[in-house]
Amino acid sequence: MDTKALVTWLIIGVVAGFLASFVVGGGGLIRYLVTGLIGSVVGGYLAQHFNVKLGLGNEMLEQIIVAAAGAIIVVIVAGIIF
Repeated sequence: MDTKALVTWLIIGVVAGFLASFVVGGGGLIRYLVTGLIGSVVGGYLAQHFNVKLGLGNEMLEQIIVAAAGAIIVVIVAGIIF
């Protein structure tokens, strides 16, 4: 993985975690990052599995939305389990 891809992935994770915090609460840069990165994996898997296409025309925006949705799911499930 090259540096540009890694930085892009981290930015998407932080933004997705930040957006998810508006819905489910929480805060802090580290929590945003961890929640967003895990959410991007979960959201990407679910979007691919259910063949979800947003069609917004901006790939980065679509990835952020999918990652934020995944982060929300992760935080809700973690809240139920713990």
